[in-house]
Amino acid sequence: MKKQKQTEEGTFKYSQESKDKMKKKKFYITTPIYYINDVPHIGHAYTTVIADILARWHRLKEEDVFLIVGTDENSQKTVQSSIKLGFNTPQKYADYMSEKWKETWKKLNISNDDFIRTTEERHTKLVLDFTEKVNKKKDIYKGTYSGLYCEGCEAFVTESDLNAEGLCPLHLKKPKEIQEENYFFKLSKYQNQLLRAINEKNLVHPESRKNEIINFIKQGLRDISISRQSLVWGIKFPKDEHHRFYVWFDALTNYLHPKDYWPADLQIVGKDIIKFHCIIWPAMLMSAGYKIPKKVFAHGFFTVNGQKMSKSLGNSIDPIELANKYGVDALRYYYAREIPFGNDGDFSEEQLKNRLNNELANELGNLVSRTLTIIEKNLSSEIKKDKSDKELFKNLDIKQIDKFMLDLEPHNAIAAIFHFIHSCNQYVNKKEPWKIKDKKELNKVLYNLTDAIRIISILIQPFLPETSEKIIKQLSLKENEIKLENALPGLLKDIKIKKGEILFKKIEDEGDFQNIKESDNKETILNLKVAIINKVEDHHSADKLYVLQVDLGTEKKQIVSGLKNYYKKEDLIGKSVVVLSNLKPSTLRGIRSDGMLLAADYGEKLVVLEAPKSKAGDQVFIQENIKPNKEEITIDQFLKIKIKIKNKKAICENKILHTIKEDITADIEDGASVK
Repeated sequence: MKKQKQTEEGTFKYSQESKDKMKKKKFYITTPIYYINDVPHIGHAYTTVIADILARWHRLKEEDVFLIVGTDENSQKTVQSSIKLGFNTPQKYADYMSEKWKETWKKLNISNDDFIRTTEERHTKLVLDFTEKVNKKKDIYKGTYSGLYCEGCEAFVTESDLNAEGLCPLHLKKPKEIQEENYFFKLSKYQNQLLRAINEKNLVHPESRKNEIINFIKQGLRDISISRQSLVWGIKFPKDEHHRFYVWFDALTNYLHPKDYWPADLQIVGKDIIKFHCIIWPAMLMSAGYKIPKKVFAHGFFTVNGQKMSKSLGNSIDPIELANKYGVDALRYYYAREIPFGNDGDFSEEQLKNRLNNELANELGNLVSRTLTIIEKNLSSEIKKDKSDKELFKNLDIKQIDKFMLDLEPHNAIAAIFHFIHSCNQYVNKKEPWKIKDKKELNKVLYNLTDAIRIISILIQPFLPETSEKIIKQLSLKENEIKLENALPGLLKDIKIKKGEILFKKIEDEGDFQNIKESDNKETILNLKVAIINKVEDHHSADKLYVLQVDLGTEKKQIVSGLKNYYKKEDLIGKSVVVLSNLKPSTLRGIRSDGMLLAADYGEKLVVLEAPKSKAGDQVFIQENIKPNKEEITIDQFLKIKIKIKNKKAICENKILHTIKEDITADIEDGASVK
């Protein structure tokens, strides 16, 4: 149940219910706010789902919970992506992408109480107020910075942070040498204070991350740059119009928005951003006079084939596709059960399917289905209150499950819940209620099983909210009964069950999803054509853009493309490239663009897709039996189509893009993503 309502101005006001809850124990939990250079992948979803599970658990305990999520929009990545995808302004792109992130969290049943956008006026005001407090402490000064800067991390790095090839190990890009006059924050001033806080207040978890942070601090902290002169996007630095805030100093303050809940009880982050959250952030808070968070927990990465997921590596997986295929609760269950929280783990769609089929469908779904079926058939759908059977509930330990959750071990908590579910199925097999003729004895067995299912519906609610709701309706329970203190045997009263459909459908045929995806593509299929580049000019107001004149055989088009950093003009002229010819026209920095030239992106490399043996205007096919779409499509529709590079060839839906003469190619590493 939400504790607040959003006003038209985008701010949040507390309801009377929220004021009443102020008397309860508070629990404030945060996720990182995410960059909007792309839509969410399963790594982002993992962080947010686990945070939601923990928030929902504390609500089960009737605590006053606040969960905050959001988008980090004042980044140079926002500017770069807005240009690449043809938006008129970074703000329009930010508006579009923030809605995509909101839609994803809604789809995954995230029960957030606020959604922060760093382009909102309320956030700008908070950043400026926070900076004024730091400035009054005399912790901000002007100086000159010279060093290495990773655009992917949006942070300065040292040579020791790079891999053997001199690249950022997270983004596989070479950092740039930067020298400019900036404003600095006196991070070094708080070195000893930070060490005391980490050691005495047990700020950083798990222990391995704590040791990592302590060792880093002991090497000596340097003051950090908090502004940039080169930026044209972001919050303007106070009293100096030539500077804008460095994105991290701006973004970290988002956690202070629900001021009545600060300090946060738990801040969940990925291990790649732990230094920002466990060094820079608490030092900023100390300077501004705020309390530091009670706990920062850095979880591991979901990897795919051993690599961290990222747009630049082309190996990200859309959680919406997984949710549509397997169900939202199955994905949430996989996240909680598959990887011990804090550890790294490799994503396996096969294991997701196995857990759905074997644990959710066979164990939980089967328990509910066969119990309610027998009640419906043999007791006219009615259960009378009876005595609890200690034999059934001996494997139920609510205190231990709660301890697992408080110790941030949701994987152990859900395993314990399913151990109880397994024991309930063994109870059914032992009692064989379908053979019991005596109605009184049958009622006793089925009463206990129904009571166990009631308790299960409470315990799984944070993990499987949709499934819990379905069970609650089948048992005719009331919403106010779903709380942890009611997860005790013997509380079930006389009820009339309303047996519904099965809770989980097994995935039997792996081909089903492929058919669904291909069917979806028929509705939004691309119209790709070969084009010859005839002319290349500089964009009059954008340093990274070219204006291309291309020949598609029966027509000519003008396309604005961000290739300037990757190709010389003379290297592009005459190339046979692939163009998305039915993209809705847009205006980029004052110049009309009538399509999109497709290119593959991997790390710091970007290369165009080519068809050197084909003619201008030749059709590019995904499948010959799918006709090209002649209607204009939007960026939204285009982003649903995933094209990757494998063995130098462009692949979509496991099919090679091709003309009647050749396959479409790109001279770039496997896994590169085509945009």
